[in-house]
Amino acid sequence: MELLADVSLLPGEERIIDKDIIYMCHFNGAVKGKVLITNYRLYFKSSDADVTVMLDVPLGAISRVEKMGGASSRGENSYGLDITCKDMRNLKFALKQEGHSRRDIFDLLFRHAFPLSHGLPLFAYVTQEKYAENGWNIYKPVEEFRRQGLPNNKWRITFINKSYDLCDTYPTVLAVPFKSKEEDLRRVAAFRSKGRIPVLSWIHRENQAVIVRCSQPLVGMSGKRNRDDERYLDLIREANDTTKLTIYDARPSVNAVANKATGGGYEGDEYQNAELIFLDIQNIHVMRESLKKLKDIVYPNVEESHWLSSLESTHWLEHVKLVLSGAIQVADKVSSGNSVVVHCSDGWDRTAQLTSLAMLMLDSHYRTLRGFQVSMSKKRLSNCFSFFSIGHGDKNHADQDRSPIFVQFIDCVWQMTKQFPTAFEFNEHLLLTILDHLYSCRFGTFLYNCESARDQHEVRSKTVSLWSLVNSKMDIYLNPFYTPESGRVLYPVASMRHLELWVTYYIRWNPRIRQQQQSPVEQRYKELLALRDEYLKKLEQLQLSDSSTSSRLANSPTPNTSSNTSPSQQYTHLHTPF
Repeated sequence: MELLADVSLLPGEERIIDKDIIYMCHFNGAVKGKVLITNYRLYFKSSDADVTVMLDVPLGAISRVEKMGGASSRGENSYGLDITCKDMRNLKFALKQEGHSRRDIFDLLFRHAFPLSHGLPLFAYVTQEKYAENGWNIYKPVEEFRRQGLPNNKWRITFINKSYDLCDTYPTVLAVPFKSKEEDLRRVAAFRSKGRIPVLSWIHRENQAVIVRCSQPLVGMSGKRNRDDERYLDLIREANDTTKLTIYDARPSVNAVANKATGGGYEGDEYQNAELIFLDIQNIHVMRESLKKLKDIVYPNVEESHWLSSLESTHWLEHVKLVLSGAIQVADKVSSGNSVVVHCSDGWDRTAQLTSLAMLMLDSHYRTLRGFQVSMSKKRLSNCFSFFSIGHGDKNHADQDRSPIFVQFIDCVWQMTKQFPTAFEFNEHLLLTILDHLYSCRFGTFLYNCESARDQHEVRSKTVSLWSLVNSKMDIYLNPFYTPESGRVLYPVASMRHLELWVTYYIRWNPRIRQQQQSPVEQRYKELLALRDEYLKKLEQLQLSDSSTSSRLANSPTPNTSSNTSPSQQYTHLHTPF
């Protein structure tokens, strides 16, 4: 236990088991040490004097635990555990073969890594962490609508979904056209997949163009029509006198046509005063396979000799390009005064990506540290289903609906921060922290897939928000190069020549890469800022010393001297502008 004596546990975190073990490190070979399993993490520390290796893995980041080898397996270190993580790494541990030495650690690790499959609570419900600020108060739907200038004479706020009976994956607070009636909304919901009617996500303050999101219409093979749905979309168009409403369907056109066979489809010519544009973004199954291929070429080792062709074969950056390109089209159309509707099949993965990124391009508020938290909470608390679907606490690692869409979205945000290094108040460290806690189950922020499920599991009252942690030490998440520019629209270049692989996320477990993570320019800038703070502190001390000296001189009796100079004239105050 001496090796593990310095492990700092979180409030509510409890030790489950510790054991001598060999970590099969991809970079240092077999490393002897000790592993500690708690109800929150797997922690390993090497005991070898010449090799220092430490692992700290939240159990929520584990997607699969398997036994490696058997009691009769031959070969050194062939008996142990094989752990697959959601954060781009695999871990292998070897144990002694005699006496079923892995049975206890396997059973306990499996039980606590997948608590929901074993009737245990997620760690977010166990932690006793306390913070000064309640991060759940960052986003309040009505206040956010008011910031955008709503309601007004064209758009109203409705609580028709307060019991989640209109749509169980939508929030309780919705913004809809002013002229629409509640019964209209119910009829439109009957014609939209999962009842996800077109609702306002964002409105342009000057030209009043809007971004509206929804799911596909239920046209089917017979080409069904719904006059209420057609009229409803026309009300959206009329709200700011848009000549032609642009409907962006995120799917490839062939997929949209194929969806007709299962009762779905897309808006046809019957939707007058509307144009339909397909954005050719693939579904979550294609994205999942692409991310898997990316993991294969970056972990554990990077294939140097065929790196560019290997990266190209994953198609990951190609998918990132298509998502960014689609968001640019949405932002450009709204910026020019035309309202848009965005949907995919069910309106809860690609739709969320496109609308969130377009809003980030259009609204500088979302590019601030707190504004980005609002944007994340808005998508998280409002109407994004598989956007965040990652199987927390569930042993079913083969679930076909587990989604890499949120990782891809954060990658797109990172690409924008690289192209506009002064436009975002937050830095890369915030994006990495968000993705780490997407899996950790330490906070309630990313638990469950919709507002109704979070209400049912009392997430707000029983768990801590990630934003409580972030706002307790904001300095480490701030971009030192940030320059506020309200009203500026960002148009990133969505071409393969300008996109990069996010090395500090996808390849960060390689120790050679980790040493190069800090940008020299950013590091020097932070050093200068620290130096400035030090000088300002010294200046403040000098000014306080000056004030106390002046006060003493003013209160002391004037000495008998031939000089007529007053104490205040003898002493000059120090005022150095910064």
